[in-house]
Amino acid sequence: MSTMRDVAAYAGVSQKTVSRVFNQDRHVLPETRERVLAALHDLRYTPNILATGFRAGRLPVIAIAIPDILDPYFAAIARAADEIALQHGLSTIVTSLGDDPAHEQSIVESLLKLSPAGLILAPGSGDPEYLRMWADKVPIVFVDRAPSIAGFDSFTVDDVQGGVLATEHLLSHGHRTIAFVGNRTSLQTGAGRLRGYRTAHERAGVPVREDLIITDVLDDTRAQAAVRTLFAGDKSPTAVFSANAWSTMFLYPLIRRQDVSVISFGDFPMASVVDPALTVIDQDPVRIGSLAAERVVDRIERPARRFRRKTVLEVSLVERDSCRDVKSSIPAITSA
Repeated sequence: MSTMRDVAAYAGVSQKTVSRVFNQDRHVLPETRERVLAALHDLRYTPNILATGFRAGRLPVIAIAIPDILDPYFAAIARAADEIALQHGLSTIVTSLGDDPAHEQSIVESLLKLSPAGLILAPGSGDPEYLRMWADKVPIVFVDRAPSIAGFDSFTVDDVQGGVLATEHLLSHGHRTIAFVGNRTSLQTGAGRLRGYRTAHERAGVPVREDLIITDVLDDTRAQAAVRTLFAGDKSPTAVFSANAWSTMFLYPLIRRQDVSVISFGDFPMASVVDPALTVIDQDPVRIGSLAAERVVDRIERPARRFRRKTVLEVSLVERDSCRDVKSSIPAITSA
């Protein structure tokens, strides 16, 4: 059976060009396209992954189930996964799971019953027990949130360390009253970031004010309520750690004109061009989506590999203009 490398050598082009032609990319020169098409025909090329999928009775599709396709973080994961899928002759289908974990199982199982080649999942529930029956039937890769049970691949970020980085950065600017605003702490992501927030305070010897911790900020209405709660009295915070990019998008327009520093866990479009530009903890969703799709492809091509890996990626702080020194005589804490 001919390989993509054979086709590329036959046509005198790169393997990437063969992939682009195979996937009907319009940005290939006509003469190059004709040469590659002729090579594909002459060598009777069929992608290995498609042949594997057809033998298994599966569609050449990777299903992607994420909390919300409008969330820029998860949208970036899906787009990156789609680009990798296209390079291997696969398509993707994307669906939103919503905020209610009770709906997750029915949505995910409806996707799996379509017999996709693989599934990339960002679960809303902490107990994916229902997926055990599918573990040996289709490659399933978790993103953002690792499964609580063994037998699945996952790609997540170090949420605790990200929470520490964000909080220590604000402490280093002299802030001692730092609010924590996030979504659900029932999710391991939210819980990990809150743990990092508390850890940074403990290391610095600064007490945590429990009244400055607000969760379940999932929409504009709850963001407005959070702002009213935080800034209603004379003990308002001087800084805010928004522990979720989705929450930040609702929260930041409401507080960016106030004399308060803000840092977000998660970058998003426009974060670098708003005034002031937003300092963020970068999760690199493009890398997560790419790695997840590549793992799905690897599992399709090598189904005999049984060992599953949980990969935790580091995060990084991208400093912009939204974090300033507090107007106080209290000395700043220098991060290690």
